[in-house]
Amino acid sequence: MNPSNKDTRRKFIKTSGMATLGFMGLYQFINPKQVIGKAATPTTLGYGPLIKDPAGILNLPEGFSYKMLTTKGDKMDDGFYLPGASDGMGAFQGENGRTIVVRNHELSPDSLENSGFGKNNELVDKISSKDFYDYGKGLLPSLGGTSTFVYNENTGELEKQYMSLAGTVRNCAGGITPWGTWLTCEESTLKKGGYEGRLEKDHGYVFEVPASEEIKRAKPLPIKAMGRFNHEAVAVDPASGVVYLTEDRGDSIFYRYIPNRPGQLHKGGKLQALVIVGEKSRDTRNWEDSEGPVFPLMKRHKVTWVDIENVESPEDDLRFQGFDKGAAVFARGEGIWYGDKEVYFACTNGGKIGAGQVFRYTPSPDEGKPEEKNNPGELTLFVESKDREILKNCDNLAVAPWGDVILCEDHKHPFLVGVTPEGELYHLAENVGFESELAGGVFSPSGKTYFVNIQGPGITLAITGPWKS
Repeated sequence: MNPSNKDTRRKFIKTSGMATLGFMGLYQFINPKQVIGKAATPTTLGYGPLIKDPAGILNLPEGFSYKMLTTKGDKMDDGFYLPGASDGMGAFQGENGRTIVVRNHELSPDSLENSGFGKNNELVDKISSKDFYDYGKGLLPSLGGTSTFVYNENTGELEKQYMSLAGTVRNCAGGITPWGTWLTCEESTLKKGGYEGRLEKDHGYVFEVPASEEIKRAKPLPIKAMGRFNHEAVAVDPASGVVYLTEDRGDSIFYRYIPNRPGQLHKGGKLQALVIVGEKSRDTRNWEDSEGPVFPLMKRHKVTWVDIENVESPEDDLRFQGFDKGAAVFARGEGIWYGDKEVYFACTNGGKIGAGQVFRYTPSPDEGKPEEKNNPGELTLFVESKDREILKNCDNLAVAPWGDVILCEDHKHPFLVGVTPEGELYHLAENVGFESELAGGVFSPSGKTYFVNIQGPGITLAITGPWKS
């Protein structure tokens, strides 16, 4: 990104309802001088040293505090329990200082200890079977989906929470849309007939959930044209309406969906896979056993896109179809966000030591149009971690309204790691209470509150403090 676009970036953040820009200078992550000692040692950047939390949950800098908003098993306002395994989240502007947050739950049908219907699913009959995507014949309903909560930043109080999508499987990440909905993704390719014949539907789809302050369940309609695969996250280009999608597999490909009608994803569209021009089936992972030469840092590669057929993929083979057509391969595509005419996505296990990579895709000015071939988009490997003490398995991410990148680490001892626009690294928080990843980190539209999940215990926190303006 051009630093002269700072004002444009900040304006986009405030109007989008969620921080989505970034990674300016992130390739400097590979500089070990930016970390003093071990990963748990704070730098002199950011907000200063992390202070030991008397409660033993989350260490934060001086002046910062957290509030535990919700914990799995809480009774919600619609009569159900808050499901566990909280993951990706999207934040939206509500009324009178309120923030609406839609939250994923990465649950399988047999995750009864985390069920929103009770540990024996005793509340399942309190919801119509039509409100489930997969009712499991009433014997084993799918327990993933989303919950929505409403937080009042003026009072610091949680005002409401409810189940907003039911009957899906392993909702991991997703993405916000310019029209005020959350696209939630199934990280699963379970098939109809699974679990000893109890599953009624195929899984592996994207669903759309409106952001609403009122208790309202989304229609459980899969956007099948966006493909059936091990979805992770999505990002929408507000200019073109094109949707970019990541796939959480060690041999994943990078997709885009060109809707027939921008903003109306259920009306059908074309699914495609990224191909690097002149380098058929290029392996970008840089693993020791990767085929071909090392994929270089900071080199722009022109790309083209190939159509993916039979997108409902009964054999879960979309990535293989892509390889056969020359698509590039990536190491577990995960978090993805649209920035200032750029798309960034993380590959959690990429790189020589498997500690993570971040790619930048710059769309064509004619993205998705026939003229695109004359001015193609470009792919760049923006960062590759060479030291786990500097970066280990970055997953969910958001960018603060003042331009710093905030990363969630997917690790049993994770940090929230901040990165300045100059690429300098600091610690914002340390999870000391639970051996569990931090997930779903996102700022409220005002930038006053940072919401994040501790996935294992199913806790959602709200962090406030003297943020930069």
